[in-house]
Amino acid sequence: MSLTYSEIKQQYGALQQTYDYLLGRREEIITFIKKLSPASITFVGCGSSYCLSESASRSFQLRAGVPSSALAGGDLLLNSARYKPLLTNTLLIAPSRSGSTSEVVEAVKKLKAEMTLPVLAISCVIDSPLSQQADLSLELPWAFDHSVCQTRTVTNLYVANLLIAAFLAEDEPIIADIQKAISQGETFMTRVESSIRQAASFAWTNAVVLADGELQGLAAEGAIAITEIANAQAHAFHLLDVRHGPMVTIGSDTLVIAAISSDEGGHQRKLMRDIKARGAKLIAFTDDADAIPDEYIDLAIVSDHQLDPAVQGIPFIFIPQIAALTKALAEGINPDQPDGLDAWVKL
Repeated sequence: MSLTYSEIKQQYGALQQTYDYLLGRREEIITFIKKLSPASITFVGCGSSYCLSESASRSFQLRAGVPSSALAGGDLLLNSARYKPLLTNTLLIAPSRSGSTSEVVEAVKKLKAEMTLPVLAISCVIDSPLSQQADLSLELPWAFDHSVCQTRTVTNLYVANLLIAAFLAEDEPIIADIQKAISQGETFMTRVESSIRQAASFAWTNAVVLADGELQGLAAEGAIAITEIANAQAHAFHLLDVRHGPMVTIGSDTLVIAAISSDEGGHQRKLMRDIKARGAKLIAFTDDADAIPDEYIDLAIVSDHQLDPAVQGIPFIFIPQIAALTKALAEGINPDQPDGLDAWVKL
């Protein structure tokens, strides 16, 4: 059994710890942010953390009503002067596995020396370099992935970001939905894992992950997981946006993984029809079974209960993770040690 697989399967146990920890610090987090009264929230991360920052930015916009954006750590480090107008009176939130990624740590250090910039760090290491620079540090060591590729860490950081947005919005239903998703997680994985493996067991060379809204950044992380773990080309797009150019890359050698919402107007149904017509294999995830036309898909995965759209990301990310692992094992690739990758980047 690979370390990567073990960490994928352990993610729901870690999620319960993250949920309890964040709820225990709820008032402290709310007080910290409200006292600052920032004009905006700016998320910063690299690789997986940047993808999660994209989802978090959308969550804060939609749920807490706070102007939010996401920056890649390397872009911020190299071009910090260009971003000064965006960073005025912002709160910088930095989700990170290691808290040691050079681009983020150096960018934060540089900016704090040049301007007043409060920082909230969320890392999976105690007393990391990033935590040491933060004005408020949240630490989730139980979510740390020891494998090079992030899986358990990703899901936990996604939930941490979403919970903070829900705290600010006083959105009790989504907080309850997160607990529901965590509680049913072990059953969900057991129910769907073998079918994902079967659907992903063909000679595919590229993958496309499709999702909208708050899940789009998470879909991009799913594509990174496939690229890193399985050494396969993978990309993420908004659902209907895949028609605007990327559709030409979809063929019989393509695995498509799509998060489907209720399909008023039938636009998603038509998209699935057209993807199947190109010969791709399609795995569709939804909490609305009626939204998935059986004739156009190879595998339908329906969540155990209806969940808030953002919370659906918790079970959804399991699909590309297992698909990537299936491909890696079929190709004789060690998923724990992808060629040319380090767990985090040190410049």
